[in-house]
Amino acid sequence: MKISPIHSDKAYKAALARAADLVLKSDKASLDELEVLQAVVERWERSQHDLPLPTPVEAIRFRMAQTDLTPRDLEPYIGSRARVSEVLSGRRDLSIDMIRALAHHLGIPAASLIASPTRAESPKASKPSKAALDKLKTFGVFKARETYEQFIDRVFPPVAAPAFLRKTRTERTNAKTDLAALQAWCAAVVVKADAVALPKRREVQSEWGHELARLSQHANGLSMVEPALKSYGIVFITMEHLPGTYVDGAALCRTDGNPVIAMTLRHDRLDNFWFTLLHEFCHVARHLNQNRRIILDDLDIKGADAIEDEADRFAQDALIPPNIWKKHLTEGMDTEGVLALAQAAEVNPAVVAGRWQREHQDYRRFSKLLGRGEVRATLFP
Repeated sequence: MKISPIHSDKAYKAALARAADLVLKSDKASLDELEVLQAVVERWERSQHDLPLPTPVEAIRFRMAQTDLTPRDLEPYIGSRARVSEVLSGRRDLSIDMIRALAHHLGIPAASLIASPTRAESPKASKPSKAALDKLKTFGVFKARETYEQFIDRVFPPVAAPAFLRKTRTERTNAKTDLAALQAWCAAVVVKADAVALPKRREVQSEWGHELARLSQHANGLSMVEPALKSYGIVFITMEHLPGTYVDGAALCRTDGNPVIAMTLRHDRLDNFWFTLLHEFCHVARHLNQNRRIILDDLDIKGADAIEDEADRFAQDALIPPNIWKKHLTEGMDTEGVLALAQAAEVNPAVVAGRWQREHQDYRRFSKLLGRGEVRATLFP
């Protein structure tokens, strides 16, 4: 990545064209280059007082006027009604996901959306909603008389929510997410993880995923996860999601760099639990590093992100090896067939039932085998 200061209109146009290409990518190198390029572009724009460009909000409002759109029509691309209002009033910057959606679906040039958010100084990151703050306080992570701002600075000094998420998100993070609440949830996970004593640090091996998956066949498999991960040198945290966040699991590093798998149990089903667990385990084994310390996942979202695709395949194959799935899968599979396949793969029948439902897009068949309500009853007694 080599970025030079802009000294001409030609260089400025080239920088905008490069930024438009980068905004469609999700790898770390592209996101880092985009962040630096934005700063260079903004510096040039500020120097051109006689030719002010439209702000992203002006570009959005122009397209709304052209196509007779209302703020409600923007919700699929920006998020909730409140979030649309914040963006249109200039109180919230556009996220990378919002830029992608607006450029792709509304045809707004990415260069216009990447420009300086306002002609005045951008607002500071907002707090989570009152509902999110109230719930956060029940987690027991605040020190006595500590404010929310002090709590965040203690865990992630001194990172604001938008910068935090630009460096950590993948395409599996919901565009409707309250970024400040999500940051707060991650901070709470780190605080709880820091309090866990771990054995001597080990390099996590991908092969351990098979061992982890086999725990699902045991009646007390859910209770075996935490000590198993601890023996691998991984902290396991279960903590409910905050209002305004849409997260199933996360792979992250605690303060000392040791890995953490955190899960919200948002979908209280055995099949979802085991798939999410193995998905996050793959992130820990293969994707966490010094430059990518947090990976957040809403597994309801499908995206074209390389590391998420790899984690999906890893989880699927670790739970049910391809040769076993292919050998035992039949066109008219019934409950006995599910149980037989689960026995062959040494996994809980819920894992087989959930995969069959996803692949066949039939969420009624085998629904009684998914283990609904069992996860929370065990891990959130």
